[in-house]
Amino acid sequence: MESKNLIVNKTLPFDPTFLAVNISLRQVEEIAMTLSNQCIVTGTNEIAWALRALMLTDLTTLAGDDTKANVRRMCVRACYPFEPQFFDKFFERTLLLDIHCAAVCVYPARVQDAYSTVEQFKQLDRVAIAAVASGFPTGQYGLQTRLQEISHAILAGATEIDIVINRQLALLGDWKALYNEVVLMRSACGDHALLKTILAIGELGTMENVYKAAMVCMMAGADFIKTSTGKEMVNATLPVGLVMIFAIQEFKRRTCQIVGLKPAGGVRTVRDAIAWMTLVKETLGTRWLTPQRFRFGAAGLIDDIDKVVREGVARMEKEQLEKAAANKQQGSEPDGEDALCKELREKRQAKN
Repeated sequence: MESKNLIVNKTLPFDPTFLAVNISLRQVEEIAMTLSNQCIVTGTNEIAWALRALMLTDLTTLAGDDTKANVRRMCVRACYPFEPQFFDKFFERTLLLDIHCAAVCVYPARVQDAYSTVEQFKQLDRVAIAAVASGFPTGQYGLQTRLQEISHAILAGATEIDIVINRQLALLGDWKALYNEVVLMRSACGDHALLKTILAIGELGTMENVYKAAMVCMMAGADFIKTSTGKEMVNATLPVGLVMIFAIQEFKRRTCQIVGLKPAGGVRTVRDAIAWMTLVKETLGTRWLTPQRFRFGAAGLIDDIDKVVREGVARMEKEQLEKAAANKQQGSEPDGEDALCKELREKRQAKN
């Protein structure tokens, strides 16, 4: 497959001073709850937030019975989540080209299926091909096998690699050994693929371990740190997300290097997604709510996004008809929708 040279994070020397941390679980939980409730979204604005969540989603299928057919269906949905005529009354049809998932995520054996489908629809520049690797989900394989899996996925067409860290090393506190492994994985990706490191937070034991694992992965050159495989008992939670955000902030302060965040597992509804986006907006800032810095790893989220958007548009059409029937002057586009339209227009103009 044709490969591109990407801008990726560089590996920094291991520095144990980055690992110094003391976390109060109760305070973290309180802060996460307060921040995530800062934004109350209702009515038409919910459509705009739902569409933003869609554009930040890595649409995922990681099942044992995955086939070429269901991977193809998922890829088509990621590229074209809504039929073109659906938004005609409220959006410019040209803006729909930018309403798609950020990436599709599959096992290495299914990368070629995903690549060929996205290529067929000429969406490779818009929808990335991501693959889990390095012995997903357990990581309980030999190091060389894990590295070879990364290379195989990239050769098949993946431009993003979601690796799982060695939780045994984290639980033993052997952070230098964990750093060395992730450095090799960064090297295996080179500048042909972004590296997302899955911490598997439900198996790390403490919030301090989550923070330290995040720091180690970022020093090793991770482009994103990701909460979970989705296979653990505990997956993406807002308090864990906040601890990872603290690590991202401190790492940026000390190195000026930007690392993205990817919650995965447990983000099933638009309301869940809004809580995460609000948490990120209130801590890292609105500039982080882009596919280059923030992603959702999800399979079922898109179903709720579809429901919320369709019900919202139906409600808008009903309100429009009621206003017309009452001979009232129609208002302008709702603020949330107008803001999204403006953002998409500016994005398209920048490309041109």
